[in-house]
This record gives sequence, C-alpha cells and structure tokens, in this order.
Amino acid sequence: MDEVVFRGMLKWPNVPAVYGWLRLDCRGRWLIKTAAGRFERVGNAAMNEFIGRNYAADSEGRWFFQNGPQRVYVSLDYTPWVYRLDDAASALVAHNRAVPRAFKAAFLDEAGALLLESDLGVGVLLDRDLPAVLEGAARARGCDAESPIEAALQGRAAQIALPGATVALAPIRSGDVARRFGFVPRPAPRSGEPEC
Repeated sequence: MDEVVFRGMLKWPNVPAVYGWLRLDCRGRWLIKTAAGRFERVGNAAMNEFIGRNYAADSEGRWFFQNGPQRVYVSLDYTPWVYRLDDAASALVAHNRAVPRAFKAAFLDEAGALLLESDLGVGVLLDRDLPAVLEGAARARGCDAESPIEAALQGRAAQIALPGATVALAPIRSGDVARRFGFVPRPAPRSGEPEC
C-alpha cells in the first residue's frame, strides 16, 4: 500500500468503512456509484492505479480499497482478480498490474469463462484474451484448442498450457467459485458496524 495510505490510517484509525460504492467488473474495470445510483467506470488513469495499488482482502475474504484511513469494500462481479495477457502477449498479469509468480490450476465454468488460480488468488481470464490463450495452449500441446476444454468438461483429466506454466484444468460451476476460493462477492457491514 502507498505510504500516504498508511499515514492516513495512523492519523485517523476509526473511520467507518464504505460498502456498495465500488465494483470490480469481469473485465477488470473499477466502477463507482454515482449520485444517481448508477455505476460508472473510473476513467482517471491515476485513480485506477491508486485503487489497484491499495487493493487487498481482509481475514473474512472481503476485498477492499484502502483510501487513506477509509476502507472501501469492493463488490465483485465475479472474482477478486481479472487476469489478462500483457502488452507483449507473453505473460499473464492482473487487472491492477500485479504479476502472479505462479499459476496453480485452471477451471472452466458453464458459461465458458476460464478461471485461473495463482499465488495472488483466483481470477477470471479477460474474455478478449481467451482465444489467444487457447490458441497458445493448443500450439504447446500440438493439438486443437478445444481438446483440453472438451476433456475437462467431460470430467477427464486435462491440462492447459498457460504463458509460463502448464496446469490442471477442471470444470467448475460459477455459483461455487466464491465459496471454494473463500471470498465474499458482496461485502456487507457486520452487525452493529458503523458505515458511511
């Protein structure tokens, strides 16, 4: 986290948290609630980077953005991370530019979304990068892009080659993802907790 955030937390330690005002969508975009109650994309690049640098989870699996002394809990449209190919299409990075050190497994949900588990946590692969990742996996295996996907969906052992790693691929139901990976998609205040 940024030094200014730590200083703010020390100076004002008991600022109530905020819920329901910040979202992370399936494309890795931060969305903020407007006065009219709609969510709009955070368009300012510096603000996006600030949110990304100060993004973390609490011990209950609730993801938040630490905005100085105030914790702003994030509603997740799917997973706490969104992975994408880097600009050279040679590695995977997270929506906030964090670089995973290792991928552990991959999962395919019933809608065809590819989820990746890394040392950072579970994240959905950006939909526009799915064809390139599958094509790269097929080249690495010397077969067509559908074979590991078909095997996983039929319950057979499968592996998928990702940039820099080959991992097991298994099916997963989207409704099971949050429980399996221990995160809270829609954080809410605890009973009696003050909020803004």
